[in-house]
Amino acid sequence: MEDPRPESYLRRIGLSEPPETDESGLAILMAAHLRTVPFENLDVYHRRGVPLDATQAVTKIVERGRGGWCFELNSAFALLLESLGFTVERLAASVLIGDGEPPTPDHLTLLVHLERTWLVDVGFGDSFTVPLPLPESGGTTTDLDSRPRPHRLSRTGDELLLEALGDRGWAPQFRAVLRDVDLAHFAPASDRLQHTPGLHWTETRFATRLTPTGRVTLLHDRLKYHQGDSITEVAVTEAEWHRLLAEIFSMGGMEPVDRPEPPDSPERGAQLGRLLERLRS
Repeated sequence: MEDPRPESYLRRIGLSEPPETDESGLAILMAAHLRTVPFENLDVYHRRGVPLDATQAVTKIVERGRGGWCFELNSAFALLLESLGFTVERLAASVLIGDGEPPTPDHLTLLVHLERTWLVDVGFGDSFTVPLPLPESGGTTTDLDSRPRPHRLSRTGDELLLEALGDRGWAPQFRAVLRDVDLAHFAPASDRLQHTPGLHWTETRFATRLTPTGRVTLLHDRLKYHQGDSITEVAVTEAEWHRLLAEIFSMGGMEPVDRPEPPDSPERGAQLGRLLERLRS
């Protein structure tokens, strides 16, 4: 960080003072970040260009009130943690959700070293929400309480495998190598994810953050709220989309998109109103 004092970053994530530099403090910081700084792709979607620069990511998050994707969120969070006295490693991971393994590592995740070592991530969307302890080589650790679903972390030598428990059993999320890297390591992936047509990064805008009781996500044309086992989705107009971006994520200044509008009906409007009341309560 250009300014090594973390006060402004802590205020951005809703904390009035730094927590202790221990496991409990790390969990507090991770939860606060996930609830206030959205995982979003709006600069990628609008072809504004997203640099691999941790200091610029801090400025975007703290001064501009924005979020970002993993290269921004986790690199900025790592600087915050280091400014508070934590020891952090930056790991290269390959996302295993979808069709096949990517050609190059395409996700930045973090290790934090305390009495134990913890996997921490504030840039992987709807994923684990508490630090996960690093297992011994050849071992596995499972966190059954991690929202939105249990996660487990397996280690084989210097390789980590993160999995999430779903309806069909354990599903791989990403594979990481236990080797500290810098942001330049992700240049091929960043370029590919920003410029390849047909990817969800380039073709569908979104913003999502954790809430005290679930997760709220503003997708390209609808609002989605995941609370416990309940998922509610409501189609939104383009005007409503921008209003919700400001109200739920405190962001604005995005270009309007020419897209089909949902049928305007009293039922849809009432459903959207009920959903917003749940979010405000």
